[in-house]
Amino acid sequence: MPLLSQKEVFNLKLSCIKVPQLKILASELGVSNNGKATEIIKRIFERKPNEEIVNEFIKKRYRERIKERRAIISDEDLKKELMKVKTFSWGVVQGQLDQKIQAEYVRRFVRYDDLFNNIKAKLHNDVTNYVICTWFNHWTTVLIEEHISTHPKVIPTIK
Repeated sequence: MPLLSQKEVFNLKLSCIKVPQLKILASELGVSNNGKATEIIKRIFERKPNEEIVNEFIKKRYRERIKERRAIISDEDLKKELMKVKTFSWGVVQGQLDQKIQAEYVRRFVRYDDLFNNIKAKLHNDVTNYVICTWFNHWTTVLIEEHISTHPKVIPTIK
């Protein structure tokens, strides 16, 4: 028994499309493209289009997105850039940088010179490590998602 019904899967596919692109799809399907995303999706549902048309629309947009990224940096060059990361040390728990700054610097130091010296001594490295790790995670995820999403049986999300 599948986790989601075909209708739910179709809804997920349509929901992953940004409004400007959804309007283009609606026009291509002969459906009014006026209104909010939910209204457009409802009209597309009512039309009951061939799901393969929607799948191909999504795949085409995803291929365009990959092409745009590759125009900026090729896969090989991106991999070379990622290989420059020699250590992987967050320095800060992901998503808690502001809390760390508040707790360990803003509320802890009462003297400006102490604050400034501690920022230079430790926070700069923590922020640098955090940004590098986040950057590395983002771009490795992009490469992995692009690789998986180009498989013929995969319908990617394009939001």
